[in-house]
Amino acid sequence: MLTINRRRIMLTAAAGASGALLMPGAIPAARAQAGTPQTEWNSGIYRFRIGDIAATVVSDGNIGGPPTVYAGDAPEAELEEVLRRAFLPADRLTLNLNTLLLEIDGRRVLLEAGAGATMGPDGGRLFRHLEALGLTADDIDVIVISHTHPDHVGNLRAADGTRAFPRATVMVPQPDWAFFVESDPDLSYMPVPQDFRDRFGANIKASVEPYRQDVELYQAGAELVPGLATVPAEGHTPGMVAFLVHSGGEQLLLTADLAYHPVVNIDEPWRPGPDRDKETAAASRQRIFDRAAAERMLVLGFHFPFPGLGHILRTDSGYAWVPANWQF
Repeated sequence: MLTINRRRIMLTAAAGASGALLMPGAIPAARAQAGTPQTEWNSGIYRFRIGDIAATVVSDGNIGGPPTVYAGDAPEAELEEVLRRAFLPADRLTLNLNTLLLEIDGRRVLLEAGAGATMGPDGGRLFRHLEALGLTADDIDVIVISHTHPDHVGNLRAADGTRAFPRATVMVPQPDWAFFVESDPDLSYMPVPQDFRDRFGANIKASVEPYRQDVELYQAGAELVPGLATVPAEGHTPGMVAFLVHSGGEQLLLTADLAYHPVVNIDEPWRPGPDRDKETAAASRQRIFDRAAAERMLVLGFHFPFPGLGHILRTDSGYAWVPANWQF
């Protein structure tokens, strides 16, 4: 496999990221609150295509926390220096919530539901961005979840406890459903305070409760709808999957939580602290990243800087992230 010198690629990747983040969006975002002009807000939607499939990254906002949570085995001084070189704060790493809306055979399929209000005040933007697309929650036919953490299922439940997506079929990995929903999960592996773990577990159960009677459970490796396959990516949770969207010879890989932020989990090899089985998660990460690099896939990182699209390169010492060019 072709390898690329990591030092030479880093400045290229950083330059690509800056260009993508500074460019204006192609579609104006919905108003953040009543009475606020749309021109005062950045775009939270980004359109592109995978072969015949129309795709739109739809932001649910962001969450975040101490960088040590997301780079669990990083030496403290080295982590601080890496963050400093990347112009990122040392006390908080911001994670985006990049859901993906697909139009496949006349159906609207949403990959991941986003956090809603389950993990802080900056989530829950999904519905206003759907509105900017001329859609409502009623227009979503299928929602496919990669794993059942709150930032991936939080928007499923409306404030009144009913289904936020009244018509949607919700599909969840069976091992995650068994671990997080049907049992009382032991979350002691998570590097966060106990009260956070308690809320975390409770938010999972509450978010999926309206769909308990008719949720569709699937196994990793299944093709759920034509053009949407699942790739086993266990370790972070018992049943997490990555998604592979394919059409007309084109592919898009969605990495779920294999990596939280490219600066600490791709450009650097540090392991996310919330991985339940860290060795299995590391093996999944290497297997899937190697495939993405070898096949030169377009990649979408759920938590990466919006719109989260880019490529993974194999280097002489690991991997490097190169953001994709912005398409108007």
